[in-house]
Amino acid sequence: MIRISDILDRMAEHNPEADLSVISRAYVYSARIHEGKVRLSGEPYLSHPLEVAGILADMGLDVTSVAAGLLHDVVEDNHAALAEIGTLFGPELVHLVDGVTKISTLAFKSSKERQSENIRKMILAMADDLRVILIKLADRVHNMRTIQFHTGQKQIEIARETLDIYAPIANRLGIHWIKKDLEDLSFCVLEPEKYKQIEQFVAAGREEREEYVTHVKGVIEKKMAENGLPGKVSGRYKHFYSIKDKMARQNLRLEDIYDLIAFRVILDTVAQCYLALGIVHDTWRPVPGKFKDYVANPKPNMYQSLHTTVVGPEGSRMEVQIRTWEMDKVARQGIAAHWSYKEGGRVDEKTKRTFAWIQNIVEHHKDIKDPKEFLDSVRIELFPDEIYVFTPAGEVIALPQGASPVDFAFAIHTGVGERCLGAKVNGRMVPLKHVLKTGDSVEIITQKTPRPSKDWLSFVKTAKARNKIRQWFKAEEWERALALGRDMCERTFRRHKQSLGAALKSEDLGRVLGELGQKSPDELLASVGFGKLTSLQVLRKFVPREELAPGKEETTGLAGPRKGEATVYVRGMDDILVRFGKCCNPVPGDPITGYITRGFGVTIHRANCRNAEGLDPERRIEVSWGGEESRAFPVRVHVEGKARTSLLSDISGVISKMRYDTLDLQMRTGEGNFVDIYLTVSVPGTDHLDRVIRAILKVPGVEKARRVSR
Repeated sequence: MIRISDILDRMAEHNPEADLSVISRAYVYSARIHEGKVRLSGEPYLSHPLEVAGILADMGLDVTSVAAGLLHDVVEDNHAALAEIGTLFGPELVHLVDGVTKISTLAFKSSKERQSENIRKMILAMADDLRVILIKLADRVHNMRTIQFHTGQKQIEIARETLDIYAPIANRLGIHWIKKDLEDLSFCVLEPEKYKQIEQFVAAGREEREEYVTHVKGVIEKKMAENGLPGKVSGRYKHFYSIKDKMARQNLRLEDIYDLIAFRVILDTVAQCYLALGIVHDTWRPVPGKFKDYVANPKPNMYQSLHTTVVGPEGSRMEVQIRTWEMDKVARQGIAAHWSYKEGGRVDEKTKRTFAWIQNIVEHHKDIKDPKEFLDSVRIELFPDEIYVFTPAGEVIALPQGASPVDFAFAIHTGVGERCLGAKVNGRMVPLKHVLKTGDSVEIITQKTPRPSKDWLSFVKTAKARNKIRQWFKAEEWERALALGRDMCERTFRRHKQSLGAALKSEDLGRVLGELGQKSPDELLASVGFGKLTSLQVLRKFVPREELAPGKEETTGLAGPRKGEATVYVRGMDDILVRFGKCCNPVPGDPITGYITRGFGVTIHRANCRNAEGLDPERRIEVSWGGEESRAFPVRVHVEGKARTSLLSDISGVISKMRYDTLDLQMRTGEGNFVDIYLTVSVPGTDHLDRVIRAILKVPGVEKARRVSR
């Protein structure tokens, strides 16, 4: 276990003038809070915050960050009050600890929702102070290094989250060593057999490869010396996850991976780097299309280097990276290499601009409430592979792989995206779903009025484009629902000789809004338009039933059952219009879900209905069956059998004998002597349907009978 003295020595080496007393005090406080606690490994719990603080010290972070590393678990695991930490250590340290602390006291409906909210809080905190995510990454690195002490399922859950969220964040921040460690540690848990296979393959030829590395290093060093280029040459193995990823992307076998080793040349100046590139290309033949200049065009995470692949000794391909010492520091440490925090200060403006994508994540995802949608959207935002395209003015725009001109339009400005009509790529008109590639010059053709298309959602790749398109249609649906709800209420009020306008200006408005759970008159009317409320419900809240003038009552479905009728309970709603989806024909006994439709109440679908799975999660609502099973529901049944003269009449007779109605009956002749029969039978529930299917299966010649959707 690392000792506090080791951490203090490292901090003193980085910054001899720093006041290290806050680290010492944080250590004493953490030791007191965690006293007597042990980790799953059996080690004292204090070993974990010490290791996290040690990682942060190695990264060269400031005193406050390292102290926060020592304290990052005291609130979550011991319910220590943030106010107490604030009193002892100040508001800056409290902010960092609170940002890293998981949400452990709130009640969530699912583990997915808990994960979503933890990550949402972390992203919000890191947008305000980047140190939050650096502490969290250090925490995750040590947790992954000791993951073997968790149960198998817990290991898989932690490793999957690490690979999906934390490794991409480390990559976006340019901290390559953390990205590499997290990927390899996750890979070992998630695919242990494949990991071991790669490990054994690399180990089997290590001695031969070491000789190869020594030979190539000697050749490069000799060439550099001959040209007066002082520098360092090294060879390294690619990490296992990158080997596995390359095999998957290029559909290669392990035996086909030849460039397991990459060589790195580190020099003093940029000019020397380009000169060294020429020497390497003069020594070995470069592979066409495998040169990347990240010096002239740095990655968004500030990474700079020249990458080239050449055909080296023995005819095998090898990658050579060439960079300056400063570039190498950034490549290893990412944002930590550009750290400009002073005690009580903030990161410099240049670094803030470089990492503006963090603020973009906050802006693009703040309105997403569905946990699955939020996590999927964040993964897209963090996806590591990017392309670089140009505006007509020459500005570089970074987009994810597979991005379209629509993604480009929204990246320029939301207004440009909403008014996008067409696009030119390299001067040529292309479809809006055209896949862009690095180096493309893109020009967007706009129209005067905004008019996005829902079809765009099928191909856009950026979270901003997807969320802005959805928001536009939600706003449009709101306006339509508001107009529809107002019209429905006005007609109902007039029919009962009442005035909607007078009601909305009356003293009763506040009471009615509160009773119906609405925040404003517009929200009340829109809820009627969406079908969340009926106009008659609204009327009766303003005017008691006995005071209403005689008028034609509205026909509605029921949220509660009438005697002798199977119906549906809609959570939190009374007297709501209910319809049943014709795509899946739910019957009592089926697991069901509800979907609020504009102007038509709630539509009921079977829970596994494909149409229901694609619906807006914000418009889903919990529903359940209620009442008695006397009402009949249509269900479609597919029967397969051998053709014979009386097959149809025998099937109809069986159903009729059971006193169920056959609403429709069709027969199609198939290959050979087989027929397909589609019939619609009216039954009160799934138990009745099961009896019908069992009876049909007993009819001579019938081989299969099953329920189907339309």
